[in-house]
Amino acid sequence: MREALRLLSASHLIRVGRGRSGGIFVASTPSEGMSCNVSESIAFMLAAQSISMDELLDARLSLEVPIAGRAAVNADDDVCRRLEAAIAAAVGHKPGTPPFNAADWSFHQILAEAAGNDLLRALTAWILEVLQPTLVAHISVKVDADAILAQHRAILRAVRRHQRSAAERAMQAHIEYLAGVLRELDNG
Repeated sequence: MREALRLLSASHLIRVGRGRSGGIFVASTPSEGMSCNVSESIAFMLAAQSISMDELLDARLSLEVPIAGRAAVNADDDVCRRLEAAIAAAVGHKPGTPPFNAADWSFHQILAEAAGNDLLRALTAWILEVLQPTLVAHISVKVDADAILAQHRAILRAVRRHQRSAAERAMQAHIEYLAGVLRELDNG
């Protein structure tokens, strides 16, 4: 029993509190626990330099492009309003600043939720928790806020119109822009 509880705790599925108000509590949903494990693994790989930022952006292409397409199919007016609000929250802020980063995080999280697949949403969490901060710290000095906002608006436009292919193309262009900035910094 003790080993089972240790494994559940290590998987971030339960938390064990000590003391008078202690006990065993469900810490998160299974998808959040999996997301946390994936995030920790990716963070370790980055720290150990066994995976490159290029590889992570390539993985992001494979994951977020179809998510944008699924979001376009599934989105309702509320999703579009929330995406608009995320874009508006970034306006006037520079990439790398807390307001811009929070708005960017929100934009991508809303798309992942709109995709309607808990596994994809959990996998997207590692992008937002691990890749995004590392990527932002590395490339924010060269990222053009207006370009990012224009790319997010193109994604929103396609989502609003329920145009799956257009949403996928817009997300691909967005991630390829980030990859281009990364290459420019790494080669410069």
